[in-house]
Parts: sequence; structure tokens; C-alpha cells
Amino acid sequence: MLSRNVTGICLFNKDSGKGGEGIDDLPAILNEAIPSTSNEIECELELSKTLAWQYTTLLERFMEPEAETKNCIVSIDMLKQALYNVRQHEAFLKILLADVVLCAKQVESLQTELRSRMNLLRLTVHSKTAVPTGQVFPHFTALAKFWSGLQNEMVLLSIFRNITVNLRPFLAAQSQLFPNGQLEDMLGSETKSDEERLKESSENRIDPSEIKTQEWLLPETTTNFDKLLLQYNGICGYTLVKKDGLLLPGNPNIGVLKHREKYYVFSSKEAALTFASKPDEYIAHVAEIAKQSPVLIQLIKLHQQFACVTPYSEMQSGERLLVKPITKCDGSTQTDTHLLETNIVKSYEWNEWELRRKAIKLANLRSKVTHSMQTNLSHMRRDNVTQTYLPKDVECQSKRDGKSNVPKPQVYLAGLRGGKNKTSHMIKTNLTRSVDE
Repeated sequence: MLSRNVTGICLFNKDSGKGGEGIDDLPAILNEAIPSTSNEIECELELSKTLAWQYTTLLERFMEPEAETKNCIVSIDMLKQALYNVRQHEAFLKILLADVVLCAKQVESLQTELRSRMNLLRLTVHSKTAVPTGQVFPHFTALAKFWSGLQNEMVLLSIFRNITVNLRPFLAAQSQLFPNGQLEDMLGSETKSDEERLKESSENRIDPSEIKTQEWLLPETTTNFDKLLLQYNGICGYTLVKKDGLLLPGNPNIGVLKHREKYYVFSSKEAALTFASKPDEYIAHVAEIAKQSPVLIQLIKLHQQFACVTPYSEMQSGERLLVKPITKCDGSTQTDTHLLETNIVKSYEWNEWELRRKAIKLANLRSKVTHSMQTNLSHMRRDNVTQTYLPKDVECQSKRDGKSNVPKPQVYLAGLRGGKNKTSHMIKTNLTRSVDE
């Protein structure tokens, strides 16, 4: 969010002429790059179409019963493979051109929204020195969003250009089949474009009453006629079978055959009537030709018939059935040391028994009441009086000095002295007082 707000502020300053010198002018760059890319793809497409028309005309000439192929330095099989390659190149370029058109529409929409939001932001800010963030930040975020969309379209346009450049070698390889100018000398002015073939066959249209067993769709009687999903990618199935793999575009304007909820177009009225007489047989022959040339499975969109061997059985009929390439690259990832901010929850407890103790404690609270709780019998409360003894002064002595007097022993001895010739006679006198006295 912060980066978007900063981007929006820089874009607003650049538009106001107060900064943003290092920011590229993406709208101007895209306005120049889109027509350039479109013209480049259209030029490649014209070259591819011209080669396809020349190869088709040359194959038609060589497939005639009395045609001579001795002077041709390229075999018919090689020429058919070259036609398949050119038609596939043409199909890819048409897809790229359609994507560039969508890119141009998206860029135009983003530029309109960017200018509108910039004008609204300018009216909000005007000449004020201070504006509440709640009013301007949503505009800055929207500007950054639109600018990011323009950057994405710029990258997408660059990818389209790179794909176009990488497809050029497939077209350049076709120039090696014939020396310079030999193909034009062989054909002269006989080359017919797809538009000329459609114009010639449009004059002879199908009458539904000629084959009443089949259902025919005409432009005048069918709603959304141009949105019908044509089989074989708009190629004539009859010519594909009879000419052994020759690709001729069908003309929907002469009539479209509806067979088993599928729609088929043809290059002429005769081809349509012949195909309609035995449709299942011709459909099976087309599948056999595709087995011999597997490139036709992708080119004329036969994925549903070969669903058992191709990974397209789960796709819907209206989806674009293109092979998704398997892309491989060397990659590395680096994980941040701390993806999230530190968040220590002090109340977290990992011990299961502690959690159980807390749960029991919370459950016991349901049966507890507080002192302020009032019950249904609270109106029967009364005042209660209790009597206690008043405190009084009390003395106690834990230690005192004491003494006692016991009799002192008094014992006297007499007559201890004696002479040499006189015997000593000792007398012991005990004068100690009694304890009871």
C-alpha cells in the first residue's frame, strides 16, 4: 500500500510538472509501439498469405490429370507439407494480431481511466496546502493501479513482438524450396487469393431443396451466422479428400451443412452436394488423411476425433485448442529469515493437561455466583446482628530473672598434727547447714 501511494504521488507530481523526471511516458510509448507491432505482424501475415496462395495454385495445377511435374524441383508431398507449414504460420499470426488488438483496447481503456482519475485528483487537491489523507490516498492508489496495468500491457506487447520475431525462421525456410523468382515464373498471373476464390464461388449458392435429407444454413435465414463453429477450421472437407490433402478455404456464403450438430463449409456448390450425399464416409476419409499427416490434427482442429490419443478430451468445443508448450528453466528461491514480525503470545500454552485444567476452570465458572447477584428469593433478605467481645488489655511476661541459695558446705578436721612418739587422732566435724533451714 505504501509503494502504491508513493507511486501515485510521483505520477501526480509528474503530471503537475513538479517532479518525476525519471518516469517514462508509458502512454506515449504504447501509442507508438502498438501500431508498430501491429504493422509488423500484418506484414509478416501478408507474406505468409502470399506463399499460401502460391503453393495452393501450384498444387492445383500439379494435381490435374494431365499435369506434368517433371520441371518441378520440389515433390508434391514436400509442397503439401510447405503449404501446411505456411497455413499454420498464418494461423499463429492471426492469433497474435487479435491479441494485439485486444491489447490496444485495454491500453485505451487504462489511459482513459488514468486521465479521468488524474483530473479528479487535481480538482480534489487544487491549490490547497493541506488535504486529508482519506481524500487523496485512494486516488493515489488508483493511479498506481492504472500505471501498473500500462506496464503489464507494455510487457505483453514486447512478448508479442518477440514471438513474431521467433516465428520468422519458419517463414524464411520456405525461401529455400525454390530459387529466387522461380515460383513467380512458374505461376505467372494465375495465383488466386482466398478472397478471389470466395468471390467466384459466391455466385453459385446451394438450394436446400436439392438435398432435403440434410439441413442447410444460409446467411439470410440464420441468426449469428458469422459465429458458427465451423469444422476443419473453415477448410473444405471434400477438397481435402479428393485432392489428397489440399487445403482450400470454404465459403460459408454458399451454404453451411449441419450434420450431427456440426457445421461444414465447402469451396463450391458441387463439393457441398457431393459431400452431403455421403457425409460420414468423407468425415472418415478426412480422419485417415490426418493420421497420415498428424500436423493436420492441430491445423484443422481434429482434436475431438482423436481424443483418445490427445490431451484435449476434457476441453470444450468452443475453446481454443492450442498445444501448451512445456517450459523449463533453472530457478532458485530464497526465504527470508523472519517472514513475519515477532509476535510472542504470553498466554500460549503447549501442555495439553494445562489446557484441560483451564477448560475445567472456565467450565466451573458457570456454577459460580458473585456477591452482587440477585436471585428470585432476594426480597426475603434481612439484617443480621452478631455480638463480639471487645478487645481488652492483657499482659504477659515471657522471661524473668530468678535465683536460688544452697547451703555452703563447712567441714572441719582436727588433730592432724602429731609427734614422733605420739599417735595422731583426727576428728572430723561437719558444720554444713541443712537445706530445709
